[in-house]
Amino acid sequence: MKVLLTGGIGYIGSHTLVELLDSGYNVIVIDNFYNSKPDVIDKVKEITNKDFKFYEGNICDKKILEKIFNENNIEAVIHFAGYKAVGESVKEPLKYYRNNLDSTLTLLEVMKKHNCKKLVFSSSATVYGKPESLPIKENFHLSTTNPYGTTKLIIEGILQDLYKSDPTWAIAILRYFNPIGAHSSGLIGENPNDVPNNLMPYILKVASGEYPCLSIFGDDYETHDGTGVRDYIHVVDLAKGHVKAIEFIENNIGIDAYNLGTGIGYSVLDLVKTFEQVTGVPVNYKIVERRPGDIDACYADASYALEKLNWHVEKTLEDMCRDSYNYLKHN
Repeated sequence: MKVLLTGGIGYIGSHTLVELLDSGYNVIVIDNFYNSKPDVIDKVKEITNKDFKFYEGNICDKKILEKIFNENNIEAVIHFAGYKAVGESVKEPLKYYRNNLDSTLTLLEVMKKHNCKKLVFSSSATVYGKPESLPIKENFHLSTTNPYGTTKLIIEGILQDLYKSDPTWAIAILRYFNPIGAHSSGLIGENPNDVPNNLMPYILKVASGEYPCLSIFGDDYETHDGTGVRDYIHVVDLAKGHVKAIEFIENNIGIDAYNLGTGIGYSVLDLVKTFEQVTGVPVNYKIVERRPGDIDACYADASYALEKLNWHVEKTLEDMCRDSYNYLKHN
């Protein structure tokens, strides 16, 4: 089966690319290196000992998508491409709406034209806004607290309307919780081009001495230690969830959403302390003001993904910290 990955050289995309290649899929990738690095291409080939076709470009550009679909018999798409920093989206909402919505609409138009109707969409737990209770189930009320999350929710609505208009589509919406960790080889991991927006890359930069201190945003949340609680999931477990979703939509039409998380909530300080215990490296931190749009706690009920996709996590918080540090040492 030929699968197109948009944004397939980024953090989650590259790990999914490895799992797809290892599972025998024929994969085509497009990426513009907005938040990824070209050397990941060779690293994925080194890990898998397999080749794949790569196109450099932006999927807002219909011409390059047409070229890809004309040159390859694409049967399914996993759509990762998009801006993803919550804080930046609050400061620059128009940038996020323009890019994330334009790219998705362009992709869907080209898919429809070429009768490619199998899609896995990279959504986010941010579509649950401030949840009324925990753990979070897929049928909870959807709302958002920041423009990034709103783009994900709007796209979910677009996909629902698309399916209503043509019920021959097969669409899996994957709502990620908080991916961290890296491939066990140490060759690929999360290495943002700018100042990290996510917690683990920042911890790594403090651990390496590149940054003097980790800023923890708020210690007055209603959690066991006052710092925000999130559902951290190993990126390899998350990547395997995409393979399961592709297997499912190969054989099932319809549209559905699935939580991909561990079901366990860890605080920021839990993560820092676990990292220190696993690696023996101290992480200097300070408490600063809360960020706009952040919520107290967020963790998944992932039982539906187990039931429908036969997917479950295998890796622990210790694995996530160990593999992240291993990636740092290799890079």
